[in-house]
Amino acid sequence: MAQGTHDFTEDPRNAEIRININGELVDRAAATVSVFDSGFMLGDGVWEGLRVHKGRIAFLEAHLDRLFEGAKAIDMDIGLSREALTARLYETLDANGMEEGVHIRLMVTRGIRSTPYQDPRVVVSPATVVIIAEHKQPLPETVEKGIQLFTVHVRRGDPTVQDPKLNSHSKLNCITACIQATKAGADEALMLDPHGFVATCNSTHFFIVRKGEVWTSSGDYCLGGITRATVIDLCRAAGTPVFEKNFSLTNVYGADEAFVTGTFAGLVPVTEVDGRILTEARGPMVERLQRLYKARFEEDVAGRTRP
Repeated sequence: MAQGTHDFTEDPRNAEIRININGELVDRAAATVSVFDSGFMLGDGVWEGLRVHKGRIAFLEAHLDRLFEGAKAIDMDIGLSREALTARLYETLDANGMEEGVHIRLMVTRGIRSTPYQDPRVVVSPATVVIIAEHKQPLPETVEKGIQLFTVHVRRGDPTVQDPKLNSHSKLNCITACIQATKAGADEALMLDPHGFVATCNSTHFFIVRKGEVWTSSGDYCLGGITRATVIDLCRAAGTPVFEKNFSLTNVYGADEAFVTGTFAGLVPVTEVDGRILTEARGPMVERLQRLYKARFEEDVAGRTRP
């Protein structure tokens, strides 16, 4: 069974990477956090996934915007400025000699608690900041041949319960969706919103193509995706009609093409949803948008400096 858009080939160099824990570089085998850490204990924190190309972190400002906005929303002090956090990211890359084909997981939790309890007032340390940079690239066959989705019963939640705009460590909603999809033989889960409209996937954002138009969800019940927003912008710049709107599974089953977006793999075709074959292979719109996204990705990195 594939691991959806996050499938990759194992790289033996990852066994020797150094992980940044609160500014200290630690060998992978020795990298640990306290059992009293808020992330381990309660999933209390926010995180970002980042891609590195030509020694630069792509779309970094947008990712930091989302990270700091999420931290502010949950009343958590990261304890570092954007500049200091950026420097720490690049220190981690330099310590590992990383320039290309790298994926970073940046995780920030509320810190260590004095006792197992959810009230943030028992936190007794600054925030925990962990940076894991690995040699990791999406599989070319995934990007070309696509994935299969299965619509699960697990819904995207109402924002008054747990706001899906938060890229929080609390991912059990998405994990249970992923489990159901993989048990059904699919690569990833397609998730509906509380009203039954298509929302997003368990780890990526979902788009369909109908009669030359690109549709994605209203965005009310999904994370503010960096790649999602980039693709919407690319469509508008290219004169391709693109709509953020409510639509149902009937619209999906009758679509000409479909695809998902995410930081790790960019754009990935979806060939099948709930046993309905949409395309046998990557369609022309997806292939075109992949080219446009690659060009935008290269443009962003080319214009970027680093500390």
